[in-house]
Amino acid sequence: MAPASEVELVADEGHFGRVVIDGMLSAKVSLDIATADFKAMLVPRQGRKRAPSIIEVFRKLAEGGVEIRLMHSGTPSEWALRELKRALPERLTIRRCPRLHAKAVVVDCSAMYLGSANLTGAGLGAKGDGRRNFELGIWTTSSALIDGVLEHFNALWEGRRCESCRRKEICPVPLEEPHL
Repeated sequence: MAPASEVELVADEGHFGRVVIDGMLSAKVSLDIATADFKAMLVPRQGRKRAPSIIEVFRKLAEGGVEIRLMHSGTPSEWALRELKRALPERLTIRRCPRLHAKAVVVDCSAMYLGSANLTGAGLGAKGDGRRNFELGIWTTSSALIDGVLEHFNALWEGRRCESCRRKEICPVPLEEPHL
């Protein structure tokens, strides 16, 4: 993890190591994730023959006591839905807000990624060179930045923005949770 208050640039394939391996996989207490697109990306790890999906990773983290909140805007990929239907991990709560376009990962309220990458293999660099997106973001331990992002995330999560939303026609059920 970066030293206190440091802001580090994360670019392209660097997303996988910094955000997934150093970030999400290191969570001990909580993971708060905002993403427009959510797919069951594979999480390759050295020394393992089979790469688990991010949902399997979430399941293992949740079994270890990590509370995971995932907010996304669209319909998860078919593969992600199939994985979730098999067994929704306890301590994983998913909500959908069609207007959400922000991308953030907050780990244990003490480290954060904020940038352009969605929770997909192409976005977070899990795909091979030539198949991943060109992404930019920051990794930080700045409590002021993390607090600001969590305030925004919580306002959306708790529905405090629903009352004034002018897109209710595309979101008839505010903060809908998946019907698995």
